[in-house]
Amino acid sequence: MSTGLVLHNTLSRRKEPFKPLHKGRVGMYVCGPTVYDFAHIGNARPIVVFDTLYRLLKTLYDEVTYVRNITDVDDKIIKAAAENGEPIEALTERTIKVFHEDMTALKALPPDIEPRATQHIDDMIALIEKLVESGHAYESEGQVLFHVPFMSDYGRLSRCDREEMIAGARVEVASYKKDPADFLLWKPSNPDQPGWNSPWGRGRPGWHVECSAMSATHLGDTFDIHGGGLDLVFPHHENEIAQSRCAHDGAPFVRYWVHNGYVIVEGEKMSKSLGNFFTVRELLEEGWPGEVIRLTLLSAHYRQPLDFTRDKLKDSKAQLDRLYGALRRVGGDAKGKPDEATMTEFRAALLDDLNVPLALSVLHETAGVLNKAEDKGKQAKLARALFVMGEGLGLLNLAPEAWFKEVQSPAEEGATGGIDGQWVEDRIAAREAAREGRDFPAADCIRDELAAAGVVLEDGPDGTTWRRAG
Repeated sequence: MSTGLVLHNTLSRRKEPFKPLHKGRVGMYVCGPTVYDFAHIGNARPIVVFDTLYRLLKTLYDEVTYVRNITDVDDKIIKAAAENGEPIEALTERTIKVFHEDMTALKALPPDIEPRATQHIDDMIALIEKLVESGHAYESEGQVLFHVPFMSDYGRLSRCDREEMIAGARVEVASYKKDPADFLLWKPSNPDQPGWNSPWGRGRPGWHVECSAMSATHLGDTFDIHGGGLDLVFPHHENEIAQSRCAHDGAPFVRYWVHNGYVIVEGEKMSKSLGNFFTVRELLEEGWPGEVIRLTLLSAHYRQPLDFTRDKLKDSKAQLDRLYGALRRVGGDAKGKPDEATMTEFRAALLDDLNVPLALSVLHETAGVLNKAEDKGKQAKLARALFVMGEGLGLLNLAPEAWFKEVQSPAEEGATGGIDGQWVEDRIAAREAAREGRDFPAADCIRDELAAAGVVLEDGPDGTTWRRAG
């Protein structure tokens, strides 16, 4: 039975109806971090995008297995550890811890399986042995390389010709290669580098073979969805296809290739030299709420480039204020059944190649209707729909009162400073007592006092609520 889900397949360059390999079961693999430094916003985008797809899949199928790897052996890691003067294990464990904290702050669900490369070395060696035995790989000067000319449709995913592929991979013209496009599967390690014993001597795996081995171990030779950033199409994913198909007797590797677009900043490519490069950790430490960062990362369709700016962070905070405000108007009541028509429109947007911007427009339209609704039953259905839709996008995770009283952005902090919630509640109680005693000048004075402290009061039929200004 079809669920109506349509995904853009990079392999075919078109949107295709999604049909899992096994009825009711979906396997998805997403390339995770190489843990030599903190995750920047470009790293965070695929985490948030595929977390959203994961949430959707879980509503459609009985069993979803989401695998997202950690690359904890790599030349970048070796170099960073040496520059820092710390053991590789200390660097990777520290970086993994921060990565998990940051992604939790962005409301990303943990994957079902999170394999580490160093835990699957035997699987990688076994895969390489198959390639050597079948003649698709060869040993040369202590290294093992995949022989690209033996893969007749190599380049099908990226649609690059041979010269483009060689240039794009920045291949090394070396005497040990039979062909310039050949790529490493195994390389020797110096005594001071991490290494494992293998039929070709002590060494370590190439980056591409890591994902081929880990995906096969946890999802099988063929699985449904492989995700990652557009920058991974070539050479990483192209090489994964070559290795996996040749190691598994030509069996299809992945049925749907899904890639998110690039992240730029102020219209330019992220670069430390341009000063427009920042990590998730930096943004969180600046005071930007994780939910605000997540909404900003979801603001463009996942296949399109995303121009990430602090102005967009401010806009995302304002959007969330509006959504939480609509829920607060009805007391945050999100029980019962959601409005069916609203949910149908929301699901249709996500089923159409994960059109999150369209889905977000449904949230905002719902909030507008909720703000005007007077019927209690209608209010409850709309509030429930808003909550369920927010859950589907990893948003609206807090109680409305907590959002307005506890969550601040850097743009608000300069004006409001720190606000003692108990002091605010005490002043509201004093204002209410003054109003009951018909001492309206005193009540107005308290309102002005709170306003000067960055507190906005909102009087309603159920009493007075407050929020931070901004």
